Amino acid sequence: MLSTQSVLPQIDLRSDTVTKPSPEMLEVIRSAPVGDDVYGEDPSVNQLQTLMASVFGKEAALYVPSGTMANQLCLRTHSEPGDEVICDYKAHIFNYESGAAGNLSQVQLHPLHGEHGILSVDQIKSAVRDKAYWNPWTKLIALENTGNKAGGTIYPIERIKEIYEFSREAGIKTHLDGARLWNAHVETGVSLNEYAQYFDSLSVCFSKGLGAPIGSVILGSADFIKKAHRYRKMWGGGMRQAGGLAAACIYAYEHHLAGLKQDHLHLGMIAEAFSGIKGVKIDWDTVRTNILIADVSETGKSAAEWTELLKNQNILISPFSATTVRFVTHRDVHPDQVERVVDVLESLGTGN
Repeated sequence: MLSTQSVLPQIDLRSDTVTKPSPEMLEVIRSAPVGDDVYGEDPSVNQLQTLMASVFGKEAALYVPSGTMANQLCLRTHSEPGDEVICDYKAHIFNYESGAAGNLSQVQLHPLHGEHGILSVDQIKSAVRDKAYWNPWTKLIALENTGNKAGGTIYPIERIKEIYEFSREAGIKTHLDGARLWNAHVETGVSLNEYAQYFDSLSVCFSKGLGAPIGSVILGSADFIKKAHRYRKMWGGGMRQAGGLAAACIYAYEHHLAGLKQDHLHLGMIAEAFSGIKGVKIDWDTVRTNILIADVSETGKSAAEWTELLKNQNILISPFSATTVRFVTHRDVHPDQVERVVDVLESLGTGN
């Protein structure tokens, strides 16, 4: 008898980073005009940077290989060794960037416990250090929108405005890890330009929900980007003939942005089905975009066991901790595959 794994195609819900270029995107990559970007002569890279600066209302933009490099370049450009950066305890820069802030910029992170990854102005105010010589100096407030580890949560634009207004009063810069800002924009209707105006720098990623193979862009003032450009070279981020990759990012922005809404709808269907299993706990306040983090501690199975159980049905998810699992929808998960995931989860629910 054939196993389920040998019959059914695999459905990968581990992350939206697993997306692959479409045939149309591959053709754009193949035909893109290229040059030497370290000389500033790659027309496709220059086009991407000009486009993104216009979209976000910033003076300049810089294409970089990864989201981690994007965030860390911004931290380094804003800071001096010994400075401090305020962030949420669930922030990507605190959890998933290999301690790069301490290693590359020699700054320390000051993580605060926000609600679903969202900080209040009062929390931030209480964390700002006096500028005594024995203190690390608070140089930057770093927010993340949407919040990955928080479950795809969206920073309310009103809260962002409040934090920005305080940052101006306190003389502190602001940075946005906007790797999935596209999802927040599509879900709320708040423009990318409006989000960006409240930050001295921001990073956005093209290799997650938008489906490009490689790359992020950082945005800020012309002077900021000029300084970050030097650090990019110092850290090995100059990519020479990168035009094919940049062209894929342009294509992703122009053709895949609206499709993120479908990913959000798919995630809601999966969350509803998974919540029908006895013992599964879902905080519905966090089910906003394309990420679901569910607590399975009361189901009688560990996160690892749930991961293996679904893997046997050729459905891949991530054990996010010993007691939580993560589902992430994306453009390579089609409606019929979502239906199969829902059917599997509902069948597991009826077996309670």
